[in-house]
Amino acid sequence: MFTFFTDGGVFMYVILFTSIGALALFCERAFYLYLRLGLNVDKAFRRVEIRLEKENYQQAFEEVNRFSNHPLGRTLKTGLLKAGKRDKEIEQALQESILREIPKIKARINYLSMFANVATLLGLLGTIVGLIAAFSGVSEAAAAEKQQILASGISIAMFTTAFGLIVSIPCLVGFYLLSNRGDYLIDKLDEKALGLFNILSNMKRSS
Repeated sequence: MFTFFTDGGVFMYVILFTSIGALALFCERAFYLYLRLGLNVDKAFRRVEIRLEKENYQQAFEEVNRFSNHPLGRTLKTGLLKAGKRDKEIEQALQESILREIPKIKARINYLSMFANVATLLGLLGTIVGLIAAFSGVSEAAAAEKQQILASGISIAMFTTAFGLIVSIPCLVGFYLLSNRGDYLIDKLDEKALGLFNILSNMKRSS
């Protein structure tokens, strides 16, 4: 492994630091999106819905407070606080709450795409530098040294390209995994906010 890095030149270490940053970011975002926001949204909303069907706002608030650290809990609470108001007010409050939650859900995910591009470009830059070093060294070196200089330059070129791709591909996979998870949570948030709006609106009409 050490030979792999030394043969690849200085760009190998730059790509390595890029991969460490990408890994740290992926772990932090995955923990947040999959574990901290791992609430079963359908079941949680159903429990609130049952309380509202009985017109028990107090129990509905208590149920929402159980997952108040989740975007769904904060959004539903915002809607419940507007219960009894005009439909437009309820709708605006829910939309504003969702808009506040979206940046938190999608935060820093795009950096993984950036890390993927940076790793690829660093690999390409290392390739170019390695080839420049190889051919310029060959043109100036004695006949006995040409083969060694050429081999060294090509090693830098190939290793940096390979390592750049080794880092870039998992970054892209991680980006799409987290991005899809974020989109899923936002879609669920929209769905349950609309469900709460319909419940509150129907309760006003029936009262």
